[in-house]
Amino acid sequence: MDPRGLALLFGAIVCELIGTNALKAADGFTRLLPTLLVIAGYGASFYLMSLSLRTIPLGIAYAIWSGLGTAAIAVIGVIVWREQLNAAGVMGIVLIIIGVILLNMFGGEQ
Repeated sequence: MDPRGLALLFGAIVCELIGTNALKAADGFTRLLPTLLVIAGYGASFYLMSLSLRTIPLGIAYAIWSGLGTAAIAVIGVIVWREQLNAAGVMGIVLIIIGVILLNMFGGEQ
């Protein structure tokens, strides 16, 4: 995979993580700064994702974006927001990561 496309994709993931955490902090869009971060985070995420699709196949890009984003946000939820994660949740995260790895190893080239 193209390194520039991967960099754009990982930038999209970081922006999505910022937007998702701000969504939690926005408290139903009642707090202005977190609400603005939601808009900026998701906007930047979709923009960077669209640029990454120039060199990364859609299915692979979306699997990485959603899979790593989901796993990272679950971990952030435990660390930052003090949410609980049981054994089934941990197993789900592990399976997501395994799925992303398998797609990258055997997903084929464009």
